[in-house]
Amino acid sequence: MKICVIGTGYVGLVAGACFAEYGNTITCVDIDEKKIEKLKKGIIPIFEPGLSELVIKNTNSHRLNFTTSLKEGVENSKFIFIAVGTPTGKNGEADLSMVLDVAKNIGKFMNGYKIIVDKSTVPVGTADKVREIISKETTHKFDVVSNPEFLKEGAAIDDFMRPERVIIGTESVEAADLMKELYTPFVLNGNPILLMNTRSAEVSKYAANSFLATKISFANEIANLCDAVGANYEDVRKGIGSDSRIGNKFLYAGIGYGGSCFPKDVRALLITAKEYDVPMHVVQKVEEVNEQQKLRLLTKIKTHFKNESLKGKVFGVWGLAFKPMTDDMREAPAIPLLSELHKEGVILKVFDPAAHETSEVYFKGKVEYKEDPYQALEGSDALLLLTEWREFREPDFDYMKQIMKSPLIFDGRNQYSKKIMKNLGFTHYAIGIN
Repeated sequence: MKICVIGTGYVGLVAGACFAEYGNTITCVDIDEKKIEKLKKGIIPIFEPGLSELVIKNTNSHRLNFTTSLKEGVENSKFIFIAVGTPTGKNGEADLSMVLDVAKNIGKFMNGYKIIVDKSTVPVGTADKVREIISKETTHKFDVVSNPEFLKEGAAIDDFMRPERVIIGTESVEAADLMKELYTPFVLNGNPILLMNTRSAEVSKYAANSFLATKISFANEIANLCDAVGANYEDVRKGIGSDSRIGNKFLYAGIGYGGSCFPKDVRALLITAKEYDVPMHVVQKVEEVNEQQKLRLLTKIKTHFKNESLKGKVFGVWGLAFKPMTDDMREAPAIPLLSELHKEGVILKVFDPAAHETSEVYFKGKVEYKEDPYQALEGSDALLLLTEWREFREPDFDYMKQIMKSPLIFDGRNQYSKKIMKNLGFTHYAIGIN
């Protein structure tokens, strides 16, 4: 198959590399000339395990190509995947300007039948808008398909190569058959390819992410209740997660969710519901709970220090990215928490294995970056664990006690056992753990 992927961000680059790995010929298009030149040299702009190797391998095999020419990509491909950004607008709505601009240019360059695929996360009705715009620019036959992605940052390659399901939204039998042919090699394990109309596919993406966000916010509220009543949320989590109707995923308590998907998709779903005058009280509260949860550790910190001034305190910080195995700082809980601590006059010494560069836009001049986790703890009054990177799971606690001013841990991801921490001589605060 000959495929054009427009946009070399997280979704586009992963999709292009994975399609190429299965023998397809891919043309990745981006307007950023510097990014394209770097990609041609195998320099990857994002941190994602396994992606660099996949891009270099398939570029060297001439199955994966990079260009700034949209005309070249459209003319040489049957499938055109739109994978440009849809950032949140001022009022929470998804900004479709890039998607619609791309659609217009696709129409101008069409030279035969094309399948235009919305891979970006887009609101309900976007496929209709794309279809309308392209039809004004061309007389060639085409179909528009909604094909939402369900990639987890840090596991994106595996998610794309072995998807739990592939959703294809289209009203065209021809487009459906060709899309099924394209994706069949990815679901040889028997996982389903689900066919539906475009609007159902568009709703499915937002509904899935909003439901998972709901589970997280629910878990955090129960954990906060456990704090108040003296229960242990880890026991509660196992108790409810063992119910097959609930399942044990996305029930871990912590300092809230972040990233490029959950916050944006929850807000966009609420905007869509408002446009159609459909109240969504549960989803509305999901976002409110999450924003409050991001400052949950601040409350615990102030309680521990008996609401005295934090000015001059030194806190070592482990983890900045919104989750491990990524450098993504978008909506990361670390941002509001460390910003508040900086205002309080706290000296922040931070370490993250991947998010140093991406976090500077938020923290430059506010924190001290360190080269390893132990440097961040030297002379510290406390450790704040904000991202559960694997290398933080079993550190040298004896050495930590030697270099810290005080053996105090605020564990925002419930990574350490309270009992073990007590036996090691640490004061340990977690979320919902008593």
